[in-house]
Amino acid sequence: MKLHYYPDTDTLYIELSGRPSVDSDEISNDVVADFDAEGNIVGLDIEHASKRLDLRTLETESLPALAVKIA
Repeated sequence: MKLHYYPDTDTLYIELSGRPSVDSDEISNDVVADFDAEGNIVGLDIEHASKRLDLRTLETESLPALAVKIA
């Protein structure tokens, strides 16, 4: 997952997958979901992000630990 902030448009794009978007749908005012060819969500575009979100901090909670197996 990647976060992309564009200050010139005050837009935050949350990239959930590297797969290409083939369709989009506005799911709320100023929030657009992007979908891949199979209908899976691949990203969220949030307009007027600095007015809708606190962009000063980023916190993560309860992410699964990545298991690394050493041969």
